[in-house]
Amino acid sequence: MRIAICDDDRATADYIASQVSVWAMGQDDPVTADIFPSAEAFLFCYAEDKDYQLLLLDIEMGEQNGIDLAKTIRRENEEVQIAFITGYPDFMAQGYEVSALHYLMKPVAPEKLFALLDRAKRALAREKRAVLLPLEGESLRLLVEDIQSVEAFDHHLEVTTAQEVHRVKLTLREMEGMLENDFVCVCRGCLANLRHICRITRTHVELDNGKVLPVSRRNYNDVNKAMLRYLKGGNTL
Repeated sequence: MRIAICDDDRATADYIASQVSVWAMGQDDPVTADIFPSAEAFLFCYAEDKDYQLLLLDIEMGEQNGIDLAKTIRRENEEVQIAFITGYPDFMAQGYEVSALHYLMKPVAPEKLFALLDRAKRALAREKRAVLLPLEGESLRLLVEDIQSVEAFDHHLEVTTAQEVHRVKLTLREMEGMLENDFVCVCRGCLANLRHICRITRTHVELDNGKVLPVSRRNYNDVNKAMLRYLKGGNTL
């Protein structure tokens, strides 16, 4: 795993890097962590090297803060995992917009950091989890992470990815079993991938492809709770 730590407080960045090294000693695969003192310094490097899998971003930095940096990264990269480091608890809502993995409050407790790193590792392992969907005369393999929504109609499901919509001869219950906890039911007959939800209101959710799905009054609280668990590293893993 390649990790970028972006924090203008060198003491905090060094501390986090040292704790990442402690965690890495118990891992089977190599782990590296690079420190960047500003969003601008990271972007300069990132222009040539986009192989980072986890970004640990301080929110309160100089000219470009961590939220702005995350938005810049998300314009071209939906895959990299992003976690925020902050001394203030008021930024969580903005994490919806960039699909934040988690928040760490300063001072960062080692056990909280280790839990985040464990979650990031598990997320990397499951990123390539796929499902095999029966289409007419063939089977289609789709990565779970690529599925954005599933909608039930009279005799079929419509499984939507960023590129296309597939008509599938499955029941919604069968599909839910295949997708496990990555998805939340936003209304009757409609599932949304938590990974792709960027905004939640009382009437709808918006996905990162711009698609809008209705949210029922009955399901609104469950959708919010599922998203908070997802952001905080709960049972979606």
